[in-house]
Amino acid sequence: MAASHAKQHDYHLVNPSPWPLTSSIAAFVLMFGAIVWMRSQDGGAGIFGVTGPWVFWLGFLGVVASAAAWWRDVIREGNEGEHTPVVQLHFRYGMILFIASEVMFFVAWFWAYFDVALFPKSVHDLLNTTDLVGQVSRDQLVGGQWPPVPVEGTGVTVPATGAATPGVFQHTFDPWGIPLLNTLILLASGVTVTWAHHAMLKNDRRGIILGLLLSVLLGMIFTFFQWYEYQHAAFSFAGHIYGATFFMATGFHGFHVIVGTIFLLVCLIRAMRGAFTPKAHFGFEAAAWYWHFVDVVWLFLFASIYVWGAGPNAGGVGH
Repeated sequence: MAASHAKQHDYHLVNPSPWPLTSSIAAFVLMFGAIVWMRSQDGGAGIFGVTGPWVFWLGFLGVVASAAAWWRDVIREGNEGEHTPVVQLHFRYGMILFIASEVMFFVAWFWAYFDVALFPKSVHDLLNTTDLVGQVSRDQLVGGQWPPVPVEGTGVTVPATGAATPGVFQHTFDPWGIPLLNTLILLASGVTVTWAHHAMLKNDRRGIILGLLLSVLLGMIFTFFQWYEYQHAAFSFAGHIYGATFFMATGFHGFHVIVGTIFLLVCLIRAMRGAFTPKAHFGFEAAAWYWHFVDVVWLFLFASIYVWGAGPNAGGVGH
């Protein structure tokens, strides 16, 4: 009689879980809070009387809590033997598709950068609404060249109000200073992650822990240097197209570095508790794939934005 209830297949039929619902609600609150926060900047009106960042942070905490609880349950299911070879294969398919979606995410930022970098003299109808109608050429924004002509207090004047969005561009970063250092740091972290992976396959517990520990430390060092670089940027995020494209591309990469560092940190804690085996370590494998993706994106950023796009007046931090 007991045998009739035994599992007769390689698939995992998950139990009912509240986390998809709570994650969706938290993500909606996060999105709503972000919109409210942006609308209420500089004394602007919020939505339905709600202003300030507290809704955003409430949604953010909800997303983090739901994700942590959901992944905790996935780890528990793996410990109970639910992650058969077929299930692990499907996990890999899912991670590959996720990374593919992340690739397309960064394609958008590279597209924005190269669109203006390769065509700095084109004319675009930037303002075309019932309230704000005007045509602004890129000559006015970047001086018809890339990198832009160094100017102070540039910006697009809004015809309806006559107000100008403040923007500053003095020079690009020297690619052979902190950007090169950060490149070496990320490449070194890729080596330590690979070291940890090979140690995992050999069931070398000490190698796993040491490799992951170094990877986490290198990720934190990279984040510190990027923060330091941002503090010394000779251009503004708002009001200037160079700053907008630079900070969106490198900033989202920095966010991915932080996420990847947390990912590796969780794997380090699990490895110290003896959670992984040579045949069952998809959690670590997913983190390693994600980290290598972050490395590759940075190489493209370094080569295209920092080196190719440096221009003759590069001279930021490290110059």
